[in-house]
Amino acid sequence: MKQEAISLLFGVHMHQPVDNFKEAIDRAVETCYAPFFSTMRKFPDFRFSVHCSGWLLETIENNYPELFADMQWLAKKGSIEFFTAGFYEPILSAIPSKSRIGQIKKLNKSIQKAFKQTPEGLWLTERVWESGLIPDLVQSGVAYSIVDDYHFIAAGFDKERLDGYYHTEESGETIALFPISQALRYALPFRPVDEAIRAIKESVKSPDGAAIIFDDAEKFGMWPETHHWVYEQRWLEAFLEAVLSDPSIQTMHYGDYLRSHRSKGIAYLPNVSYYEMGEWSLEAHDALRLEALKEQVCDQEAVKFLKGGIWKNFFVKYDESNRLHKRMLELSKVRTKKVDYLENLYALQTNDVFWHGVFGGLYLPNLRDNAYRFLINCENIRYAKKGGIECFDSDLDGYDEVKMVQKEVIMRFDSRYGGQLIEFDDRKHAFNFQNVLTRRKEAYHEKILASDQSDYDQSHSDDTGISTIHHSAHRVEEAVKEALVYDWYVKNSFIDHISDHTLGLESFRRCSFREFSDFVNQPFEVSVAKDGVVFERHGGIYDKYAYPSHLKKSYQPLDNGVEFTMELESESSHIYEYGMEFNLHFANLKDILLNQEVVGQGIQRYELKEFRVHDPYTGRHIVFELDHFFSLLAVPLQTVSQSEEGYELMTQGLSLMVVVPFKEQLKLQGSLKVLHV
Repeated sequence: MKQEAISLLFGVHMHQPVDNFKEAIDRAVETCYAPFFSTMRKFPDFRFSVHCSGWLLETIENNYPELFADMQWLAKKGSIEFFTAGFYEPILSAIPSKSRIGQIKKLNKSIQKAFKQTPEGLWLTERVWESGLIPDLVQSGVAYSIVDDYHFIAAGFDKERLDGYYHTEESGETIALFPISQALRYALPFRPVDEAIRAIKESVKSPDGAAIIFDDAEKFGMWPETHHWVYEQRWLEAFLEAVLSDPSIQTMHYGDYLRSHRSKGIAYLPNVSYYEMGEWSLEAHDALRLEALKEQVCDQEAVKFLKGGIWKNFFVKYDESNRLHKRMLELSKVRTKKVDYLENLYALQTNDVFWHGVFGGLYLPNLRDNAYRFLINCENIRYAKKGGIECFDSDLDGYDEVKMVQKEVIMRFDSRYGGQLIEFDDRKHAFNFQNVLTRRKEAYHEKILASDQSDYDQSHSDDTGISTIHHSAHRVEEAVKEALVYDWYVKNSFIDHISDHTLGLESFRRCSFREFSDFVNQPFEVSVAKDGVVFERHGGIYDKYAYPSHLKKSYQPLDNGVEFTMELESESSHIYEYGMEFNLHFANLKDILLNQEVVGQGIQRYELKEFRVHDPYTGRHIVFELDHFFSLLAVPLQTVSQSEEGYELMTQGLSLMVVVPFKEQLKLQGSLKVLHV
C-alpha cells in the first residue's frame, strides 16, 4: 500500500431499544444486520469498526446464530474492531459515575467473551459529549472515542482541520477524539458509489489525514428505501469493491490509526451532541426560529455560531422524561448488592425513552412501559413487603413529591402540579397506569399543517441515490392533522378544573373548554401525616372578577389505591362545573372496557357514582367511586409524532373527566383502586 494513501476509518453502530418488540428485531436482522455482515464477509480485507449495544448483542447471540457466526468470523479474521459503550446504551452524561463505569465494563466483558477483544474505543451514545466523562472513560480503559465534526466546529475549529484525531483532557486525564464527517454521514450509503468515493477523498485535506465515518448500521437496510438500494441494487458490494480496488484508499481500524499517526493537537469541546439533536431539544417555537435563522444566513458555516440546545434540555421540555430520569437517579442511590436490582437499574438507563427527535423515543408507549417495568422491579426489590409514605423533592425541581408505597400499588403525587397523581404503579404486573404523555407542539407539526396530499416525496432509489430521513417528506392523512391538539397543562390525574357549560366531550378532547381557576397547574402546599397527605392552595377563581378560593385535597393510602377528600370553597356566587380529570394509560386501549363499553372516539354518561375500567393486559379493574352523582366524559388521548417511516397517530391513554355542579362550597369523598378481575 502506498504511503500517501488515504486512511478510511469506517464504523457502524447497532442498537435496538431494550426489550423492543420481537417483530421489530426480526425486521432489523432480516433487512439490515444479517445482509450487512454476510456482505462484509465476502470482503475480509476491508477493515471496519463495530459497536453493538449489549442487549442487542446478547439477543443476536441467543436468537440469530447465523448472524452471530458472521460477526465472530469477521472478528477472527481481523476485519472488525469492536467499540464499547454502556451495555444498555445509556447517555453516559445522564447517569451516575458508578453506573457509567459499571455499564462499560459489563459490555467489555461480553465483547471479550464473544470476540476475544478488549475494546479501547468508545461509541459515545447519541454523541452527547461532556468533558466530565473523561475520568470515568479513562478508568474504564477507554483510549479514544467518536464525536461529530460538529462538536469541533461548535468549538471554533474549521472543517479542513478535522481529518484526524485530537487529544482532550479533564483534570489531567486524557483521551483521543475522532470527529465524524457530516459530509460522509450524508453520502454513505445514500449517494452513488462514485460520488461516495469522491466524498471520501474530498474529506481528507492533510497528507496523513483520514476519512472518518461511524454511523448507524440501520442506514444500511432499515431506513426507507435503503434495503433495495444497498442490497438489491448492490450498492454495498459495489462500494466495498471500489474501495479495495482503489490504491489511494486504505481501510484501517481506529486503534491502528491512533497508534500509527500523530495527534493534531489539543481540543476542548462544549457540552454538545450532533446539530439535529440540538434542534430537537429546543421548544418548538425556538426550533422553528433557529431553522429560520439558519436559512436566513444561508451559510454552511453558520452552524459554528448558531447553536441549538443541549441534550439534557429534554428533561426540561418533557415532564414525563424528567420524572423517569429523576426516578432513575433516586434508585441509583440505593445501596444493594442484588444482581437483579442492578440489571433492572441499568436497563432503566437506556437512552431511547428519554428523548424524541426524528425517531419515536419518548412518544412510544412500549418504550415507556419497559422503562417503568424496570423501575417498578427495582422498587419491588427495594421495598419488598415494606410500606410507608415518603415526601422529598425526588424530581429535583424545587417542589416535594409524595410517594405512597402500598402492598399492591405505588402512588406518587406532585406538589408542583396541584397535588396531582403522577405515578400509579401496579406492583404485581410492574405496570404504571399513569404513564401517559401530554400533547405538545413539535416543530415538525408545522410541516404537517402546511402539507398537501399531492405534495410529498415518493422516495425511490435510482442511479442518482436516495433521500435520507432528514430530508424526505411523507404523506399526511387528514386524521393526523385533526389530532394536532395541544394541552396547556400536564396530563396527570386528580386534576381540578373549574369550568362552565363549555365543558363537553369535544371541548374536553380538544382542551378548549373555559378554565376559571388556578388549581390546574400551580403549586400546592403539602403536609404529611402518618395516615395520609394533604395538599392545599389558597388560590382564586377568575371570572368577571378575581374571587379568592381555597382547595384542600387529602389522600389516605389503601393497600390497592387511595381514598380521597376534596374540599373546595370560593367567594364567587356563580354556578360552575367542577371537573376532576384522570389520564390513565393502558397497553392496548382498544381492548379496554369502560363500564362494559368500548370507548371508541368518546363516551359521555350521566348520573353515575362510579366508573370501572377493565384492563385485560394486567387483569385489573380500575375503580373510581364518589359519594356524589356525577357526569362522565371519556376520550382517547392521542399524540402526533414523527418516525423514520413518517407521521404517526398514537394513542397514549384514556382521558376521563368526572363533572359535578359547584357553587360556593363543595366536598367530595371517594376512592381510586385497582381490583383483581
